[in-house]
Amino acid sequence: MANTQYSGGRPSESGTRQKRARREGAPRPSRKNDASRTGELNRTGANQPQRAYTSDGNGSGYRSNTPRRGHKRHQPAHAARHAKPQKKRFPVWGMLIILLLVGALGAGGVYLVMNILHPYEGARVEDGQQVTVVIPEGSSGTAIIQELLDAGVIHSSKDFRKAVQQQNADQSLRCGTYTFVTGSDPSDVVAQLVKGPNSSEGQLQVPEGLTLKKTAKLVEESLGIPAKEFIKQAKAANYVDDYPFLELAAKSKGTLEGYLYPKTYDLSGKEVTADTVIRLMLSQYQSEVADLDFTEAKSHIASQYNLKVNDYDILKIASIIEKEAINEDDRPKVSSVFYNRLSIGKALESDATMGYVTGGAVDADDLKTDSPYNTYLYQGLPPTPICSPSQWAIEAAVEPADTNYYYFFIIEEGDYSNHTFSETYEEHDEAYAAALAEMAGDTKTKED
Repeated sequence: MANTQYSGGRPSESGTRQKRARREGAPRPSRKNDASRTGELNRTGANQPQRAYTSDGNGSGYRSNTPRRGHKRHQPAHAARHAKPQKKRFPVWGMLIILLLVGALGAGGVYLVMNILHPYEGARVEDGQQVTVVIPEGSSGTAIIQELLDAGVIHSSKDFRKAVQQQNADQSLRCGTYTFVTGSDPSDVVAQLVKGPNSSEGQLQVPEGLTLKKTAKLVEESLGIPAKEFIKQAKAANYVDDYPFLELAAKSKGTLEGYLYPKTYDLSGKEVTADTVIRLMLSQYQSEVADLDFTEAKSHIASQYNLKVNDYDILKIASIIEKEAINEDDRPKVSSVFYNRLSIGKALESDATMGYVTGGAVDADDLKTDSPYNTYLYQGLPPTPICSPSQWAIEAAVEPADTNYYYFFIIEEGDYSNHTFSETYEEHDEAYAAALAEMAGDTKTKED
């Protein structure tokens, strides 16, 4: 957020001069009084009458304090202070000149007069044009105003400062990339700066379930950072010192697969590198899982399923849940299926883990491919997470449902939907066959 501080204006010089005039116009204290206070005597004699300086035309330069006959005493200085100040009026001839200019120049004259009365600041840009304004991180209030003036978004720094004060927003203006219209109302501009960036430029939108490779491609498309550079930087060993939760991934010389948290990131106004993007995503992951009790989860899994798992294992399971489950109701049940199978040493048999290898759809031949990610051929969990899971998938991995399910299938095909969980293979096989028949009947009905 760009912290904006405004300070009050300098005291007017005219006000200073007025105070000085009052001090200089005040009656001086007598030397006798001065001497009595300091214990000193006047060099010319303490008993001499005081004389006031005047120019009386006789060259003496002094006269007695006693007024001469026929002359009035000068008005005391303090009386002048109480005189009513006369209002300064705009000269009639000045107004006539302005009216003549308006009449002679028409619209141009109006424009000239308006600029005299209300000076125009910033770029001369036609109002109503859409412009992009980038407010760099850490910008001061003055810097923000200058950016807006240069783009023609506002025409008066004074009006903008007034709007900031009215909205009490001097500490709430945010950096980032904005889309504004030139000649906007300062109040609307301030409101948007408080709300935050409204432009997609400089934003990185990372959906749930992306792999590291797909995330790198998205970063390249959105921010211009080469995908190869991003993947090279995304090693757990590069960040374990600052993010201790990467310890297990770093020991296995792994990547940051699973840890690049899915979210919309605003990087406008910031220096963007692979490192800065990765740190934002790791910090977001750390923040999102902070409220989840992994210690309690591991204890529960150990007692419920007789399984010893670590935080990295839970993230692997969460990534598989992310790919297999579709809705909130399914996730805890899918989680229970995987823990139940692991507890009896049964292979997970998840198509999603081989999808990590193929990068997409999986067919029967793929399930025969020898790969540590082929959970049809190898028991246990895959070497790494297979995607970046959502918060809901991680929660499901931490708190699985209490079921006896070992099988499930989820079908979403057009208007047809079927989510079935079974305890035995026979139940599973029968339910799946019935689902295929239903789908075929629906298809035939639609064709007829």
